[in-house]
Formats: sequence, structure tokens, C-alpha cells
Amino acid sequence: MYDEHKAKRVINFIEKITTHTKGELARKPFILEPFQKEVIRDIFGNVNEDGLRITREAFLFWPRKNGKTNFLAALGLYLLVADNEPGAEIIVCAADRGQAGMIHEIQKQMVLQSPLLMEKVKVYRNSIVAKDGSFIQARSADADTAHGYNAHAVLFDELHSQPNRELYDVMKTASGARRQPLFFSISTAGSNKQSICYEVYDYAKKVRDGIIEDETFYPHIFEADAEADIQDPETWRVANPGYGVTIKEDYIEAQAKKAKALVTYENTFRRLHLNQWTTSEVRWVSDEDFMSCAESYGIEDLKGRACYAGLDLASTEDLTAFVLIFPPEFEGEPFKTLVWSWVSEAAVDRRQGKSGADYNNFIANGELDVTPGNVTDYGYITNVIYEVAELFNIKAIAFDRWNSSSLIAELAEEGLPVEPYGQGFASMSPAIKQLEIWLRSNQIAHNGNRLLRWCVSNVQAKSDPAGNLKFDKAKSSDKIDVAQAWAMAVGIWLVKHRTDEDSGSIYDERDLIIL
Repeated sequence: MYDEHKAKRVINFIEKITTHTKGELARKPFILEPFQKEVIRDIFGNVNEDGLRITREAFLFWPRKNGKTNFLAALGLYLLVADNEPGAEIIVCAADRGQAGMIHEIQKQMVLQSPLLMEKVKVYRNSIVAKDGSFIQARSADADTAHGYNAHAVLFDELHSQPNRELYDVMKTASGARRQPLFFSISTAGSNKQSICYEVYDYAKKVRDGIIEDETFYPHIFEADAEADIQDPETWRVANPGYGVTIKEDYIEAQAKKAKALVTYENTFRRLHLNQWTTSEVRWVSDEDFMSCAESYGIEDLKGRACYAGLDLASTEDLTAFVLIFPPEFEGEPFKTLVWSWVSEAAVDRRQGKSGADYNNFIANGELDVTPGNVTDYGYITNVIYEVAELFNIKAIAFDRWNSSSLIAELAEEGLPVEPYGQGFASMSPAIKQLEIWLRSNQIAHNGNRLLRWCVSNVQAKSDPAGNLKFDKAKSSDKIDVAQAWAMAVGIWLVKHRTDEDSGSIYDERDLIIL
């Protein structure tokens, strides 16, 4: 049922007692915008027969400069002193001490600017404490521990910034003894679709769309459609509930112009101001382009055919990837891709609990093999490559000359055509650009390998002044080894294609597609 009085009580508290703390509105009453009042009415007004809130968890997905932090700060003060919860523990969570401290500082200023709040609470450096022992305390993911709380409310700011899911999981279990606990997550879009934030975002959309029924979960999502024109003011308005008020029109117009002028800023603009998830700071290929190349085929369909391979050997934590590409044999057929990948048993264990994809999912799908021990077992991999070589006519295997090992020597001794392949701009740029063209024009196919998809989604490419490209492992959002091996396979095909006079050119029979 709906209790209008309970909702108005929260709105009145915020608008009559709390204030803005910065800028032109500093010290003026915090007057809520309609979309903020909507959230309060939905969460605090909907109660069960006992008068307790139905909502237990809320996810607010708003772009930057739509008043997220001030809204969260004011709600925290209400929950501290006016929610009728004895000994309330309000925990403000953020990715680091700076972000957590930002909310706490706003709350402290709100208290210091309100005589009524000053009578009810005492402000300390790291906490705000009420006379009945209730308190607000800030916690960050880089703190030593977050265990031991009996939280009445948890307020998670910028959930997408969390380095892993540990703090989220700990705080989710911290309120079992409360009558009407409230777990608030508020965030802008991020760039890691394997994160806890994307997991919550995905769940929230399914609840909103009726795919999942969960009356205790409240989603409030503002984002631009993926296909929307990012230069259209209507797109800005749709994505930003505070458009024209909390975020000025001239500001977002300037940011849109910057995104148009600087390709490297486009993803930042999409993420921060249109609330669109992106895959990396600098796009290489989109997930849509990648998935448009998915086809159904397997090893049996390609037995005996000529192919070219890229072999990316692992360091301690990396994946080892062996990727084959098969040139077309008839008009209209795309290049086809097969992938073998390995990781050490210890690396799987070390991955547990970290932000990003869970290796166990790829292992369960048969897309990633585990070798025993602390490091990747090259002997095991060598035997698999021998088996693969019996199935196909491997013309060349490209490997990184600076990260070679006894494995390469063994393959050479067995007569396999291993060839060193540079990892710098000169060698990788032709391969990366060619692979991108093929992906965007559906001239290369893959069979839906999810590990390959994940690695491609992580790629961040960088360019030199001449416009040459290479993958940047250090700045990519996570592992890219399988994508690297894929590009190397394309690169060695290009080398052979250009140097073997009797091999002919695929473009002798196929029109060149220019993008």
C-alpha cells in the first residue's frame, strides 16, 4: 500500500533542513527536482501492512552532474536522525577514501549549516554521531575491513568505480537484523561489463522491464539509447533527468562538440553524460561489429584446410592463446577463426574475487583449458598444437620474438613453420587495421567464442604520430591475449600473402571493400 505521509516526511526533511554546500546555491535549501521526488515517493511511500518499506535495495543510474552525491548525502542524514531506527548505522561506501570522504564532507557541511541538525548530532573527522548512538561512517574499497556492521542503510556512491565486488558483497550481508534496511547504489555508467556495477545494472533493467519480478528491488535508470544521435539535444535531455537545471545546456553542448572533434573523447562523453556503457577508453571495434561476424561451424568443418596461426605466450598471470584463421575457399566465404586458450591453475585461483570476468565461466564452457601448477605448462600446450597440426595445413605460426621459449624451439624441431612476429607499430598496425576492416564488413567469422569476445571488448589501441596502431596491454581494461593472437594470425597471413608470388590474392577474386 502507499503511505503519502511517509514520502512527504522525507521530502520535507531534505527541503526544509538540508542545504546545498557548494557553488551558486551554497547555503540555500536543497529543493528536490521532480525525478528526485519520484524516487523518494516510490521508495519511502510504498509500505507493507506493518508500515515498513517494501524496497530493500535501490539502484539509481544517473549521468554525471545530475545531483547524485548531494541526493545521497541528504538521504543519509534523514536515515540517521528521522527514520525512527534506534542505533541506526548508516554506511557510506565508495571506491576510495577520496570519494567516500567527498560525501561525508557534504554531510558535515549540511549539518554545520543547520541549527536543528547541530542539536541532534556531533560531527567528527570520520563520522557523524547522533545522541542515541546512531552514526554515519564512510568506508572505501581500499580500507582494511568492512566487516562487523549492523547497517540500517548502505549508500554506495559510483558503484562502477569499485575495483572488485568484495565491499559490495560484505555490505549486502550487513543488515540482516534490521526491520527495514535500505541498500542504495548510485552510479554513472562504466567501461567494465564484467563488474559488479554492470551486474546490478543488468538486474535492474530486467526488474524494470518485468523480466524479473522483485518488489524489494527499485530501479531508476536514465540513459541514452545505443543508437541515438549523440549530437542531438533530445538525446541529452532523455539521458539527463536534471537537464537544464543540475546540468546546464551549454555545458553538455560543449562536451558534445568536444566528443565530435576528438574521437578519443567520444566514449568518455557517452559514458559520463549519456550513461552508455563503453568497453574501453579508446574503441577498436564495437561488440556489435564483433557479434555480427558470429557463425556456426566447428573443427570438423575445416579439417584439412590451409590456415595461419598466431601464438601469444603467457607470462605468469596472462592467458596463452593459439588462434587460427582459414582463408576463404569460395566466393562469398569469410575467413574463419578457431581458438585454443590456456591458463595456469594458480592464475585461476588468483583471479577469484577480482573484478572482471570469472575464468571459471570460460572453463565451464570449454573455451579455456587449465594447466596444473603455478605457471602455464608449455609441454601440455605443445602437445595440443601438435594435435591441431595433424588436423589442418598450418602455413605459418606467428610468435612474439621477445617472449619466445623452449616451446618455440620444440615446434621448430618438429617441422612446424614458426616465424617471429614483431609486437610494435610496424608489424601490428597492418594486422589490426586489416582485422578491423574484416570485422566491420563481415569478411571474417568466429564461432561465438566468449573468451575471444571478452578479450576483444577489453582492447585499448594506441597510435603513433603516423596513425599506426598497436594494442596497449597496460591500458586495456583486462586481458587481451586472445585478441592479440588473432591479430598476429591476420598479420602473418598478410606477410605471406604479400610475399608468396604463387599464392595469389584474395582480392583477385573479390572486390576490395573500402570503409
